[in-house]
This record gives sequence, C-alpha cells and structure tokens, in this order.
Amino acid sequence: MSNDSFFDAVVVAGGEYPAAEQPLAVLAYAQYVVCCDGAADRYISRGRIPDAIVGDGDSISEYNRAKYAGILHCVAEQETNDQTKAVRFLMERGKKRIAIVGATGKREDHTIGNISLLVEYMRAGAEARSYTNHGVFIPCSGTTTHRCRKGQQISIFSITAKGVRSEGLLYPIYDFTNWWQGTLNETTGEEFTIEAEGEYILFINY
Repeated sequence: MSNDSFFDAVVVAGGEYPAAEQPLAVLAYAQYVVCCDGAADRYISRGRIPDAIVGDGDSISEYNRAKYAGILHCVAEQETNDQTKAVRFLMERGKKRIAIVGATGKREDHTIGNISLLVEYMRAGAEARSYTNHGVFIPCSGTTTHRCRKGQQISIFSITAKGVRSEGLLYPIYDFTNWWQGTLNETTGEEFTIEAEGEYILFINY
C-alpha cells in the first residue's frame, strides 16, 4: 500500500473494526473514507474524521450525528444495507475502485450477505474488494489471473461459474455444486489463473 494505492475510496462497514496489518494499511492510505453509520463512532473515536457517513442513521451516536451533520447522508430506504448504500454513494460520485474493511465478524448472516454483495457491485461496474483480518475477498467474472506467494491458501466460491479450471493451484478445480468444495486450495508459484464462464468470489489468505 502507498499514497498512490489502487483504490479511489474505502468503506468502513459495521462489522468488527479492522485489526490486522493489511486492512489497517488499506485504511491508512485511503484517499477518501466513507463510514457506514454503524462504524462512524468507532472510526471517529480513533481520532479520525471520515469524508462522509452514509446509512439509515440509526446506529450513530446522537453526539456525532449532531457534530458531523454536514457529512452525514441518511438514506431511509430499507431494501439495501448500509454497506451497499455507501458503495452506491461512492459510485454516484465516480469512485468505482473501492476497498471495504470491517464487513465481517459479529453476525454471521451479515458477514455472508456483505461478501455476496461484492458480486452485485461488480455487476454495477465497481471494482470492489473486501479486506478482512485474515484475507481479501475479490469478486471475479470470466478468466482472471492473480499475483500471489507460493504456498498461499485460496478459496473459490462459485456464483454462476461454469467450465471452471485453473493453472497454478495445487488441487484441480471443477464446476462446484457447494461452496465448501472450492475451499483450502494452495498456490504453486507466484501467480495463478482461474478460467471460467460466469461469476465467482475468490478469497486469498494473507
């Protein structure tokens, strides 16, 4: 990570606040930070001020709601979650390369939902990744190649992918019918390629 990092913006979601080196580095070098309202109090308590706070406004403290009213963007509709509201807020402002931190932990149902939404953001034209305390989730479509370290663990979760095969992985992959089938693979070199028609989510362990 550097001041010229890949991302236009970082979303701080309302799960567990990042603690590992990688998501903290993503946050440290962020050019623009949007906090979901449930994460704003924790971000501000660390001496930082986000560029925007987005959500339905039900989770931020009354004190910070008043103090940061100028950057608080309340979206009342309940058809999407606050993470999606934050991503839409950024895309409406031309920021499509988006890192998300703090999207996992706490409630497992929210974690699964937040990860699955990465595919929806990809379909909408965003380049979004979600950095956890253990690795990064990357939504993909078609054939993709990724840099890695030899022996690095990865998992592949099929969404609509068919005709799946790989180069640079220890174990052969195929058209998975259940998410567990694509877990705990391992790289054999410094890059790997997934060939597929359709969509899938990669998890690359740090």
